[in-house]
Amino acid sequence: MNKNIFAGMMLTLSVFGANAQEDVVAMNTDEVVAEPKDTTVVRNYVKVDGVASVVGDYIILDSDIEKALISLKSQDVNTDNISSCNLLGKLMEDKLFMHQAIQDSIEVTDTEIRAMVDRRVDYFLESTGGDLSKVLEIYKMDSEGELREELTEILKEQELTNRMRTQITDKIEVTPEEVRQFFYSIPEEERPTFGKSVEISQIVVEPEIPAEETEKVVEKLRKMKEDIEDNGVRFSSKAMLYSQDPGSKTRGGLYVGITRKSQFVKEFKDIAFSLQEGEVSDPFKTEFGWHILTVDKVRGEQRDIRHILIKPEIPRSAVTKAKAEIDSIRQLILDDKISFEEAAKSFSDEKETKDEGGKLINPRTFDFRFELSKMDPTMYSNVSELKESEISQPIYEQDDRSGRIYYKIIKVSNLLDDHKADYSKDYTRIQELALQDKQLNEVKDWIQKKIKDTYISVSEDHEGCDFANDWVKEEDQ
Repeated sequence: MNKNIFAGMMLTLSVFGANAQEDVVAMNTDEVVAEPKDTTVVRNYVKVDGVASVVGDYIILDSDIEKALISLKSQDVNTDNISSCNLLGKLMEDKLFMHQAIQDSIEVTDTEIRAMVDRRVDYFLESTGGDLSKVLEIYKMDSEGELREELTEILKEQELTNRMRTQITDKIEVTPEEVRQFFYSIPEEERPTFGKSVEISQIVVEPEIPAEETEKVVEKLRKMKEDIEDNGVRFSSKAMLYSQDPGSKTRGGLYVGITRKSQFVKEFKDIAFSLQEGEVSDPFKTEFGWHILTVDKVRGEQRDIRHILIKPEIPRSAVTKAKAEIDSIRQLILDDKISFEEAAKSFSDEKETKDEGGKLINPRTFDFRFELSKMDPTMYSNVSELKESEISQPIYEQDDRSGRIYYKIIKVSNLLDDHKADYSKDYTRIQELALQDKQLNEVKDWIQKKIKDTYISVSEDHEGCDFANDWVKEEDQ
């Protein structure tokens, strides 16, 4: 079993470095230990692992550095210019974050970790067609229990590190003046080059679900609620049998640690926070379909909930009608009887974009511009061949997240070729870079401060490293 490779294939460098309490030594295997000890005999001991450094309550072994290298190689990262000193420095940073997270009482509950492990295992199963044996073979594990145990340790360390980083940078913002100073502090010849970019607009037409199909689903959920409330049927059993949510079905519909800031749609959270423990909701609708929901446990501002999702069937006739409608809208635009923007506001079924004339917002930068080289592959294939202001042919798509099916037409505008960063044209992207720079400096300052306040020791073998941070204190030299 190769846990080193397992950890490397799944996660980033930051998860490596298990705790240890002492150097490990192994006796010569030829030694007969049953005989009385002869103190005149020189015995051969072979050191197989040693302590590279200590950060607070955490120990990093020499073998952890090797694990980190294996991790990077398994992810096809070029390690030619990455030294053991680089790796040790990164491991020490991670342990400092973890140590301080404990000091600051940042917690990751067992319930949260179990949910993370469940989601990760579900993802692995989805990627192998549900074949657990393939998952175990890929990650060199003997059983699902062993896989879950290893994941529990890795994900808990990773989550502690992430939460500590977030606490440091969460409230950092940049003012327009800071953005301006950041941009003009970069010599003109060193300013970044932004790739070819466009603005994208779309009109979406969804097949209309017949009322009788919706009523079938609502009635089915009502009967499930009656069975649960009146006949003692377990909510989790109904979820495992009937829910169409692949993310929670195998866990009996369970989602753990939901807060009002969690990434669920508003309608879902409104219901989740309107119920008492054990109460089951009436059927309600979201963009994903129809649900019933129950609250398993209330823990302060967090709730553990279960839900059942069922989606009404869409008849073929409704899909055909939607295709005819999008064709008709496209022809109206081509005949100059209506502009693309006006058509989006009048006919598009996508509420998030119709009021903006169909313009898409880049979820990474929160502006309207998309850089082609950083675009989602599916979107890239749809827009890369379009000329400016050209209207695409109708495109049939299914949203993997919500399961929605729809037709859409796309238009690209305001095409910009590769160019040096321009303060006016690229302000949003420059603002993003300025924020990242400020956050990075804040983290560096935090690390230097905590190094002074934390017990840190670096072994003699590594004291000569040229670390980015001052890990080797004066008294250690």
